[in-house]
Amino acid sequence: MKRKFSLLTILALALALLANTHALAQTKPAAPSTAKTTTSASNLLDINTATVDQLKALPGIGDAYAQKIVAGRPYARKNELVQKKIIPQATYQKIAGMIIAKQPK
Repeated sequence: MKRKFSLLTILALALALLANTHALAQTKPAAPSTAKTTTSASNLLDINTATVDQLKALPGIGDAYAQKIVAGRPYARKNELVQKKIIPQATYQKIAGMIIAKQPK
């Protein structure tokens, strides 16, 4: 059984779809979960002592970046990965909450 839609019905559906798409585009993204920001220091990977394999487990870190991180040690602060041009800012942003640069006591 075929249904025939009038031009007016089709236009009304198209406008409703556009309105919903526009409304979705205007909504703000949800605030980041506090679970990610409350990672304990014991769960963070120390970039001064981590193995190449441990570093490669981080998002965006492959063989080359892992080797560069090891070669650039020691780090006083984790943001030195970007300052020393070891990894790009975009990659650093992916892993910043997962790493730490501990100092020897």
